[in-house]
Amino acid sequence: MTISPESLILNPEAEGTLQARIRQMVAEGILSGRFRPGEKLPSSRKLASHLGVSRITVTLAYTELLADDYISSRGRSGYFVSENAPEPPAFPPRAPDRGSVDWGRVLGARVESTAFDKPADWASYRYPFIYGQADPTLFDTANWRLCALRALGRKDFAALTADQYDADDPLLVDFIARQTLPRRGILAGPDEILLTMGAQNALWLAAQVLLTQRRHAVIEDPCYPSLRDILRQSRCHLSPVPVDRDGLPPGAIPKGTDVVFTTPAHQCPTSATMPAARRQTLLDKAEAEDFLIVEDDYEFEMSFLKPPSPALKSDDRGGRVIYVGSFSKSLFPGLRLGYLVGPAPFIRAARALRASVLRHPPGHLQRTAAYFLSLGHYDALIRRMHRAYHDRRRIMDRAIAEHGLIVAGRGTYGGSSVWMRAPEGLDTGALAARLRAESVLIEPGAAFFAAADPPRHFYRLAYSSIPGPRITEGIALIARALG
Repeated sequence: MTISPESLILNPEAEGTLQARIRQMVAEGILSGRFRPGEKLPSSRKLASHLGVSRITVTLAYTELLADDYISSRGRSGYFVSENAPEPPAFPPRAPDRGSVDWGRVLGARVESTAFDKPADWASYRYPFIYGQADPTLFDTANWRLCALRALGRKDFAALTADQYDADDPLLVDFIARQTLPRRGILAGPDEILLTMGAQNALWLAAQVLLTQRRHAVIEDPCYPSLRDILRQSRCHLSPVPVDRDGLPPGAIPKGTDVVFTTPAHQCPTSATMPAARRQTLLDKAEAEDFLIVEDDYEFEMSFLKPPSPALKSDDRGGRVIYVGSFSKSLFPGLRLGYLVGPAPFIRAARALRASVLRHPPGHLQRTAAYFLSLGHYDALIRRMHRAYHDRRRIMDRAIAEHGLIVAGRGTYGGSSVWMRAPEGLDTGALAARLRAESVLIEPGAAFFAAADPPRHFYRLAYSSIPGPRITEGIALIARALG
């Protein structure tokens, strides 16, 4: 039997090159059982004509399928579904029923998320003032690809394929120890560094290792919403402490606190920077009252206005500060690569916990990042981002002033967002919904606050992924919607 070209239809939503999409289309037909062993495929000429692509594209796709034994070639007779092709399941698929389990009763923990409603197609919006997204016009895709290819080489075969159990890539750990941390005033050995699946995973590990249901944690209010979710899931006693213009006030930390989570360099989301005197007061209080501090230094690379102050951990003499860093903001969020820095006993415990959950971040990802950082591509990228963010920040500040919008907080050293305040009584969640219709994305601020009925007139505007020339137009639309 010959398979008709008309039965092969490219998925318009599929990603990748035409060659890859044709290969996927044929493979899916075989895996689903639509195409059976021994059936003849359309010739490359006929399929190319049907799909409206070049014949060489189809030939290359067939060649890949041939190499993977999905199809076979019989000389002049053409291509056929291989007798050794993967077989579809022998059982018919069955639509799932609702079942009889009362999941509200049997779940041991109620896991909820206050994640922001960021549309998957955010890049299609003309004015995406949303935080943490990568700008493809700034990222060095070519050199990242070259580093990934190098990490796929035979020399790095072990780094790519081996189960390292609880170990990390020594090249990446070495770069963090010798290059990244000294820029923050931190000295640490390999036994004091642990790689994580992003900063959020680092915060989760710290919470799991340091907290129990009997222990007491302090968070900033407002703060990173996912951190609040993590701590609630740990079932510890939790105290939100309101921040002021200088960040977390040490005097407001209650007695009996075991762990304080803070963002001293660039408070999330207000962008406040904790002054040196307050930092010392916080460290002295931690020593006097015997609590630990988890410092989330999530955006120090984005200090384009002036050099950032050293990390809180750089002044830590008692080993009480656990430091959280990440490459997700400076490279791209999908990288999911961060790190914990702390005393060796803490890192050993966190490493053992990580090994029981995910062992270690993917080896190929670690080695690719190690090459990208060590070959100088990372520093070149940071300089490029600094120039772009500086220009965008200048345009945004001017547009905000021209339209009379109210700034609640902006980073002293730079950053990639501005914390805004709308008139009281205005719900920025409803404002965000209205602005979407005009291709404008903003982040409502209610999710950052701990209260059951949080203030709803704050919002965040980020400029990491919006082109400079569009900022003024977007701010004008926001101002008009605010009325």
